[in-house]
Amino acid sequence: MSGGGGTTPPTATVTVSNTTTGPFSVSMSTAFQPAEWDNAFFTDNSGATSTLQNLGPHHIRLQPISEGIPQGSQLTSSNTWNFSIVDAIVQPVLGVADHSPEFQIAKAPAFMYVGDDDTQSFVDTTFQTFAGYAQNVVQYYNSGGFTAGGTLYVSPAYPTETITWWGIYNEPSINNNLTADQYVTMYNALVPAMQSVDPSIKFVALEMCCGSESWASTLAANVTAQVDAVASHYYASCNQKDTDEMLMSAVPGFISSVQTIQSNLAANPLLANVPIWVTENNVNADYDAGNGMSACNPGQVFVTDTRGSSPFFAAWRPYVFSQFGKAGVPMLYHWDFDADQQFGEVLYNNDQIELSYWVDYWLGQLIPPAAGSQLLNYTSSDNSDLETLALLNSDGSVTVMISNHTIDDPATDNNGPGVSQTVQVDVSALATFSTASLLVIDKDTSVSSGPTATSLSPAAQMTIPLNGYSVGFLTLKP
Repeated sequence: MSGGGGTTPPTATVTVSNTTTGPFSVSMSTAFQPAEWDNAFFTDNSGATSTLQNLGPHHIRLQPISEGIPQGSQLTSSNTWNFSIVDAIVQPVLGVADHSPEFQIAKAPAFMYVGDDDTQSFVDTTFQTFAGYAQNVVQYYNSGGFTAGGTLYVSPAYPTETITWWGIYNEPSINNNLTADQYVTMYNALVPAMQSVDPSIKFVALEMCCGSESWASTLAANVTAQVDAVASHYYASCNQKDTDEMLMSAVPGFISSVQTIQSNLAANPLLANVPIWVTENNVNADYDAGNGMSACNPGQVFVTDTRGSSPFFAAWRPYVFSQFGKAGVPMLYHWDFDADQQFGEVLYNNDQIELSYWVDYWLGQLIPPAAGSQLLNYTSSDNSDLETLALLNSDGSVTVMISNHTIDDPATDNNGPGVSQTVQVDVSALATFSTASLLVIDKDTSVSSGPTATSLSPAAQMTIPLNGYSVGFLTLKP
């Protein structure tokens, strides 16, 4: 992944054939982390629901933590219930997009643990107490509520809006001193308890991170409860000082990890075809530990990694999207919707749209799962710096996406400019088309209004100019 100087952009060629290799279907989504630091997002930003609705995410992920956990209170032994903080996010989300979020039971109430944040572990390692909590949360959203202390707790959206998808715990390999065997015990306890309230609900297992693919083997060997999807999380870095080259080079490792998980699950025939969802994805997982210092790199000042919202992202996310889809991943989630320039699709404090929003938006608009797409064979003169995705859609149209992740100086670039490329796309092997359009996202894209497609004259040879880090979508219609 290297470029070079000069004034004339290098020219690459991509030749698309008329043969297909199999289906391609990736649903784009996003996520929220309901807690006391962001529960006012929808209240403070009147246009936020429209911004979210327009994005069109599938099964929006909800990960309540801290005071967003509706029972108990952080750092106390309280077991009282309060849904106000979590519902400040959940209720608006229930009413947008596909009206079918994934609610992750990310963590148990504080009173169910012993120890401080670094050594915390469960008091009840049979997880029956935790299962009772999860059961009540399902009752709250899906079955008319539950009564505690003489008070009826029921979701304001019930029965119009309920929750079908539920995730069981967050990144268990690094949270609360769990072993893989203990996690499966937890999963086997929570799922039946939740199903006893609503037998129709579905479950996402594991939510893995950090090289814990072997946990899928333990799940496959010991799970007795229903598994509808298995989830994993992928970030290219946990250090803002890492170069662009390091972040781009992490992507093949994502795919290797997915393949390992697929292989581990296949040991159990009942899990062999369970889909793998990528429920967290972004360029950098680091965050402010609360004192201005890096959570991932002790002693290092935290610096926001703006590659999560710069033209770098316009090359990186489509590259990731294409690679995951080719590996059979059907769901890809942005982490997360309302945050800073590192993580957010919009800024938390004012709902200001970031460039990352437009990248995710157009991936969902121009390559939707409903298109019934088939992967087209192609050859490219530059597979190292360009990611090509060529698709034949069920209506006979063709989409060719090319991500230009060419790095100018691999040794030093950190949020660098990339290198411009002009790509000649040969579609002469395909049918005749009546219309063509090109949409490019790059450093010149308006962040406030997004990119605008340009109409082209269909031809056997089509040109896609890519200005530095960028992505181009060529759409051809019969």
